[in-house]
Amino acid sequence: MHDPFLLFDRWYAAARKSEINDSNAMALATADGTGFPSVRMVLLKGHGPDGFVFYTNLEGRKAAQIIANPHVGLLFHWKSLRRQIRIEGPVERVDDATADAYFATRSRDSQLGAWASDQSRPLDAREAFMARFEEMQARFDGGSVPRPPHWSGFRVVPERIEFWQDREHRLHERRLFMRTEDGWTECLLYP
Repeated sequence: MHDPFLLFDRWYAAARKSEINDSNAMALATADGTGFPSVRMVLLKGHGPDGFVFYTNLEGRKAAQIIANPHVGLLFHWKSLRRQIRIEGPVERVDDATADAYFATRSRDSQLGAWASDQSRPLDAREAFMARFEEMQARFDGGSVPRPPHWSGFRVVPERIEFWQDREHRLHERRLFMRTEDGWTECLLYP
């Protein structure tokens, strides 16, 4: 198979069956404008040949780092399958229609939480956040909850995708796909 997206789909489908919690969890590595790194877990909310999509508050640390340095790394690690996938590439914002459509699928409480949160900023006490959440419940009582202007998604456009499969005695299998002007090239890497 020479299409990294078809291989991703196969591995992801297997993970959705075997991983008990959050099979769509992926580590997102970013760096600020000076190159200082940061990594955290986010959830994959869409994928295909155009890239891998996640959503976040645009005023938080993660988004600030992406805006300062729009090149990231993703890592899926599925322990039950003894597999991982590394993805590297530039990031672009999703369009408003895409962000609106995804936001509409979230639970109401998640929608309200997006309005209530000042993501990554200091919080004096959890009660303060819960009070803001209750304010949002009252504000939008009886109506739909629109997507906040400070909340959207990012798409990682892959330039490199590496598939790692655990093998006995650390004789792992590594397949690297690299984007070219003509499509994708594939090679094996030593473990």
